[in-house]
Amino acid sequence: MWVTVSAKGQVVIPASIRKKLNIRKGSTLVVSVEEGKIVFEPAEAILRKDRGLLDTKGKVLKYLLDERKREAEREELRIR
Repeated sequence: MWVTVSAKGQVVIPASIRKKLNIRKGSTLVVSVEEGKIVFEPAEAILRKDRGLLDTKGKVLKYLLDERKREAEREELRIR
């Protein structure tokens, strides 16, 4: 699929991909560059993979996800 980068550097993830990966408004994605490619991964999947590492019963995961949502909201207000 082809997407266009806006003047602000934004791209739209096609609906079929968002649906497949359960990406919704407010979802957090981790962006990285791997072998010259831009890779977007849902943050929840990455955090869930390491969930039992600290034996906090998901409290750290919840805190990080909540904090990221607050950060995204602040960023959205700043852009407007």
